[in-house]
Amino acid sequence: MTIGLMLTLAAFALVDSTSFGTLVIPLYLLLSGGRSKVPGQLVYLATIAAFYFLVGVALMLGLSAAMDGLGEALHSKVAYGVQLALGVGLFALSFRFDPKYRAKRGLPERRFEPRTGGPGTMVLLGLTAGAVEVATMVPYLAAVGIMTTAGLSAAQWLPLLAGYVLVMIVPPLALIGLRGMTGARLEPRLERLRAWLTRHSASMVSWALGIIGFLLARDAAAQLFFAPA
Repeated sequence: MTIGLMLTLAAFALVDSTSFGTLVIPLYLLLSGGRSKVPGQLVYLATIAAFYFLVGVALMLGLSAAMDGLGEALHSKVAYGVQLALGVGLFALSFRFDPKYRAKRGLPERRFEPRTGGPGTMVLLGLTAGAVEVATMVPYLAAVGIMTTAGLSAAQWLPLLAGYVLVMIVPPLALIGLRGMTGARLEPRLERLRAWLTRHSASMVSWALGIIGFLLARDAAAQLFFAPA
């Protein structure tokens, strides 16, 4: 284990810290509650960090190898048919969140604005955010791949994974600390940022669903209709 490896993993963790689940949602929670809501925010961050850590442990222990054993079933026509239906469904669902689409049909605007709740609510929100992001954990998957090829022992990669997820949640923790120190002086700027995020949250969700749905449907259609027999 070298300094270069640790710096590379730290860089990946910082990139991961800017994702929807590790920065955008914590920012929403921070803006929607005062100091009394900080414990709930910490529960959310602990949950998503634990989720990432357990996914990493599963991958390092050979989950990817187990999935390779299902390769034939995952590449069957039935599997691609399910994937195609899922992709088309997600693409269609994306329009339900699009503000312009809803405005044309006289539907009320939808806004994604998670709020701080009890510990159970925060755990559920953290697990949901983590599950949604599994397919887009590109920096994290790259970090796991690097540790795998480095031939590290469990005594080496376990603390590296733990350090990775801790670095990943440093930015939202820093924001919580900054707000605690500045108090009401930071409120006007936070409220303007909150208003901007609220106005654009539905569009962000719409675009994310549309892109994921399109890519899933395109891949499935290519395998079903254009792949050589």
